[in-house]
Amino acid sequence: MDTTQDRSKPWLPADCRAVVAAAEAEFLSDDLDRIDGALHDLVDAHERHMDVESLGLNAGTNVMNPRAAAMLGRSLGNRPSLGYPGDKYEMGMEFAERIEVVADALVRRLFSAPFAEIRVGSGALANLYVFMATCRPGDRILAFPPELGGHVTHHQAGAAGLYGVEVHPVPYDAARMAIDLDRLRAAARRLKPKVITVAGSLCLFPYDVRSVRGIADEVGAYVLYDAAHMAGLIAGGRFQAPLAEGAHLMTCSTYKAFGGPPSGLVLTTEADLAERIDKIAYPGLTANFDLGKTAALAISVLDLLAHGPAYAAMCIANAEALGHAMAAEGLPVHAVAGRGPTESHHLAVHAAPFGGGQTASKHLAKANLLLCGIGLPLPAVAGDLNGIRIGTQEITRWGMTPADMPQIARLIARVLKGNEAPEQVRADVTDFRRGFQTMRYVRTVTTAA
Repeated sequence: MDTTQDRSKPWLPADCRAVVAAAEAEFLSDDLDRIDGALHDLVDAHERHMDVESLGLNAGTNVMNPRAAAMLGRSLGNRPSLGYPGDKYEMGMEFAERIEVVADALVRRLFSAPFAEIRVGSGALANLYVFMATCRPGDRILAFPPELGGHVTHHQAGAAGLYGVEVHPVPYDAARMAIDLDRLRAAARRLKPKVITVAGSLCLFPYDVRSVRGIADEVGAYVLYDAAHMAGLIAGGRFQAPLAEGAHLMTCSTYKAFGGPPSGLVLTTEADLAERIDKIAYPGLTANFDLGKTAALAISVLDLLAHGPAYAAMCIANAEALGHAMAAEGLPVHAVAGRGPTESHHLAVHAAPFGGGQTASKHLAKANLLLCGIGLPLPAVAGDLNGIRIGTQEITRWGMTPADMPQIARLIARVLKGNEAPEQVRADVTDFRRGFQTMRYVRTVTTAA
């Protein structure tokens, strides 16, 4: 195998190119069995690192019910599934197509939504489908800016910009981490957007969707609620119900707080929008899709139907407890006067004292404390993000409770405030993590002998 030719991507940062080059040099050879073995070893190492040795505090990840995960490896996912149930292009899908029907019905039941699009490959693609269904290139949208948690897919570098819509920021009140409704109304009247997006990558508190819908109705706009991070809490009835509160559309990822496979959803109350999105999915951009993920999604929805309220409540209780515990350790937790640090499973920490959000996150990762940076409505940090984002959904699913949050806060503080070498803290993190190896809030099914 020729590995000498330089196929590096020159547009990548130098440190990324170095990682790629090192991995190719170490693992690629003419010995196919060696590559096969190396791939299995890497999977084992990843699972050990993430599921046994580390504390997963990333807001954008979770663990899946093993019964759902097993569906991803079934031969079901090998088969193309083109067309509607009852009229598939390839023959032999009469059993598999019923899985699609069941998954769709379960998603609609979970969110009390009349229409759902379950074939979407990711939350980012779900947003693209919405923009395509509601806008034409050149139209305007109003989207949350990055410092309020707006996701890249809402902006010029992501799906919105790639599709060709013109993006303008939703005005916000930084002190309240809320939408500035008066300024939003003025912006909407001036710009006549086709879509107003709500929520995104950081949601500490619910948003006033009803008032946004009223403004949207004044100018003929649609309201899109991006529940990428909040779907699990929404499903559990412990955050807000965007569709019931007036959003025309809700998109989400299914692997974050949702706890399912890597995929996406679009939900709507509007039949005409549902039909447009259906045609974008088929015969448009999805066409064939992975029925293994569809089956995994159905199992994951069953978990939320059974345990969603308790799971969502514990996610929030853990976030509140962790926020207060970190503040007690002297960490600058982002909070709103009179409301505290959060009413969701998200937390944010000011990152400037620690060199920036990604700088601090990479330092904490050496201690097996896994989280990431985020933008906040604060002064900028040169070359980095000015916030650190934490999510409690994964540690909740591993059985941690508010009683465990002071210990987690102390581990974080030892690295960020105590300036202990992360390698020294890592052993204590792993020792703590090994006490939580049973997944909670998932259904277990016993088969009678």
